Amino acid sequence: MKKNEQMRHSERKRIELEFDWALLNIVLVAPSIPPNTGNISRLCAATGARLHLIEPIGFDISEKQVRRAGLDYWDSVDLSTYPDLDTFFEKNPNGNKYFFSTAGHQSYSGVDYEEGDYLIFGNETFGLSDKLLEAHPENVCNIPIKLDAVRSLNLSNCAAIVLYEALRKINFKP
Repeated sequence: MKKNEQMRHSERKRIELEFDWALLNIVLVAPSIPPNTGNISRLCAATGARLHLIEPIGFDISEKQVRRAGLDYWDSVDLSTYPDLDTFFEKNPNGNKYFFSTAGHQSYSGVDYEEGDYLIFGNETFGLSDKLLEAHPENVCNIPIKLDAVRSLNLSNCAAIVLYEALRKINFKP
């Protein structure tokens, strides 16, 4: 290994050792774009977050397809799948659940996140259902954007923004 590569590697180790990784959960409801889920799965592997996928899933996540896509970190993802939202809620009764939507009236940065929280994101095209958002109005959050310029942010960008804010609030040590 070259000296510069050794230094970068040791710096990465040092940074990781100064950070206590909190357990958080990312939930994707009916994801339909494979690269978004791939990016989010890498994010989960990098942070130790659990990934929960709610069917229908718009693509194949079989081992063969994952290998073909070159997702060499897939074994590091703590993944659970559910046939529907009711099953997800039944199997995960504990932990705060936060729903992310452009319809939210609370900024993602104003939430007091806790270890074990669930960060729930909707389908890339349709978002989360109005029925779901209306059932949890106090936990519907948004990432402020200029809605007159764009309809929404990319799903994987949203997951990264919110996950790292939650980690920062829980236990980031500069």
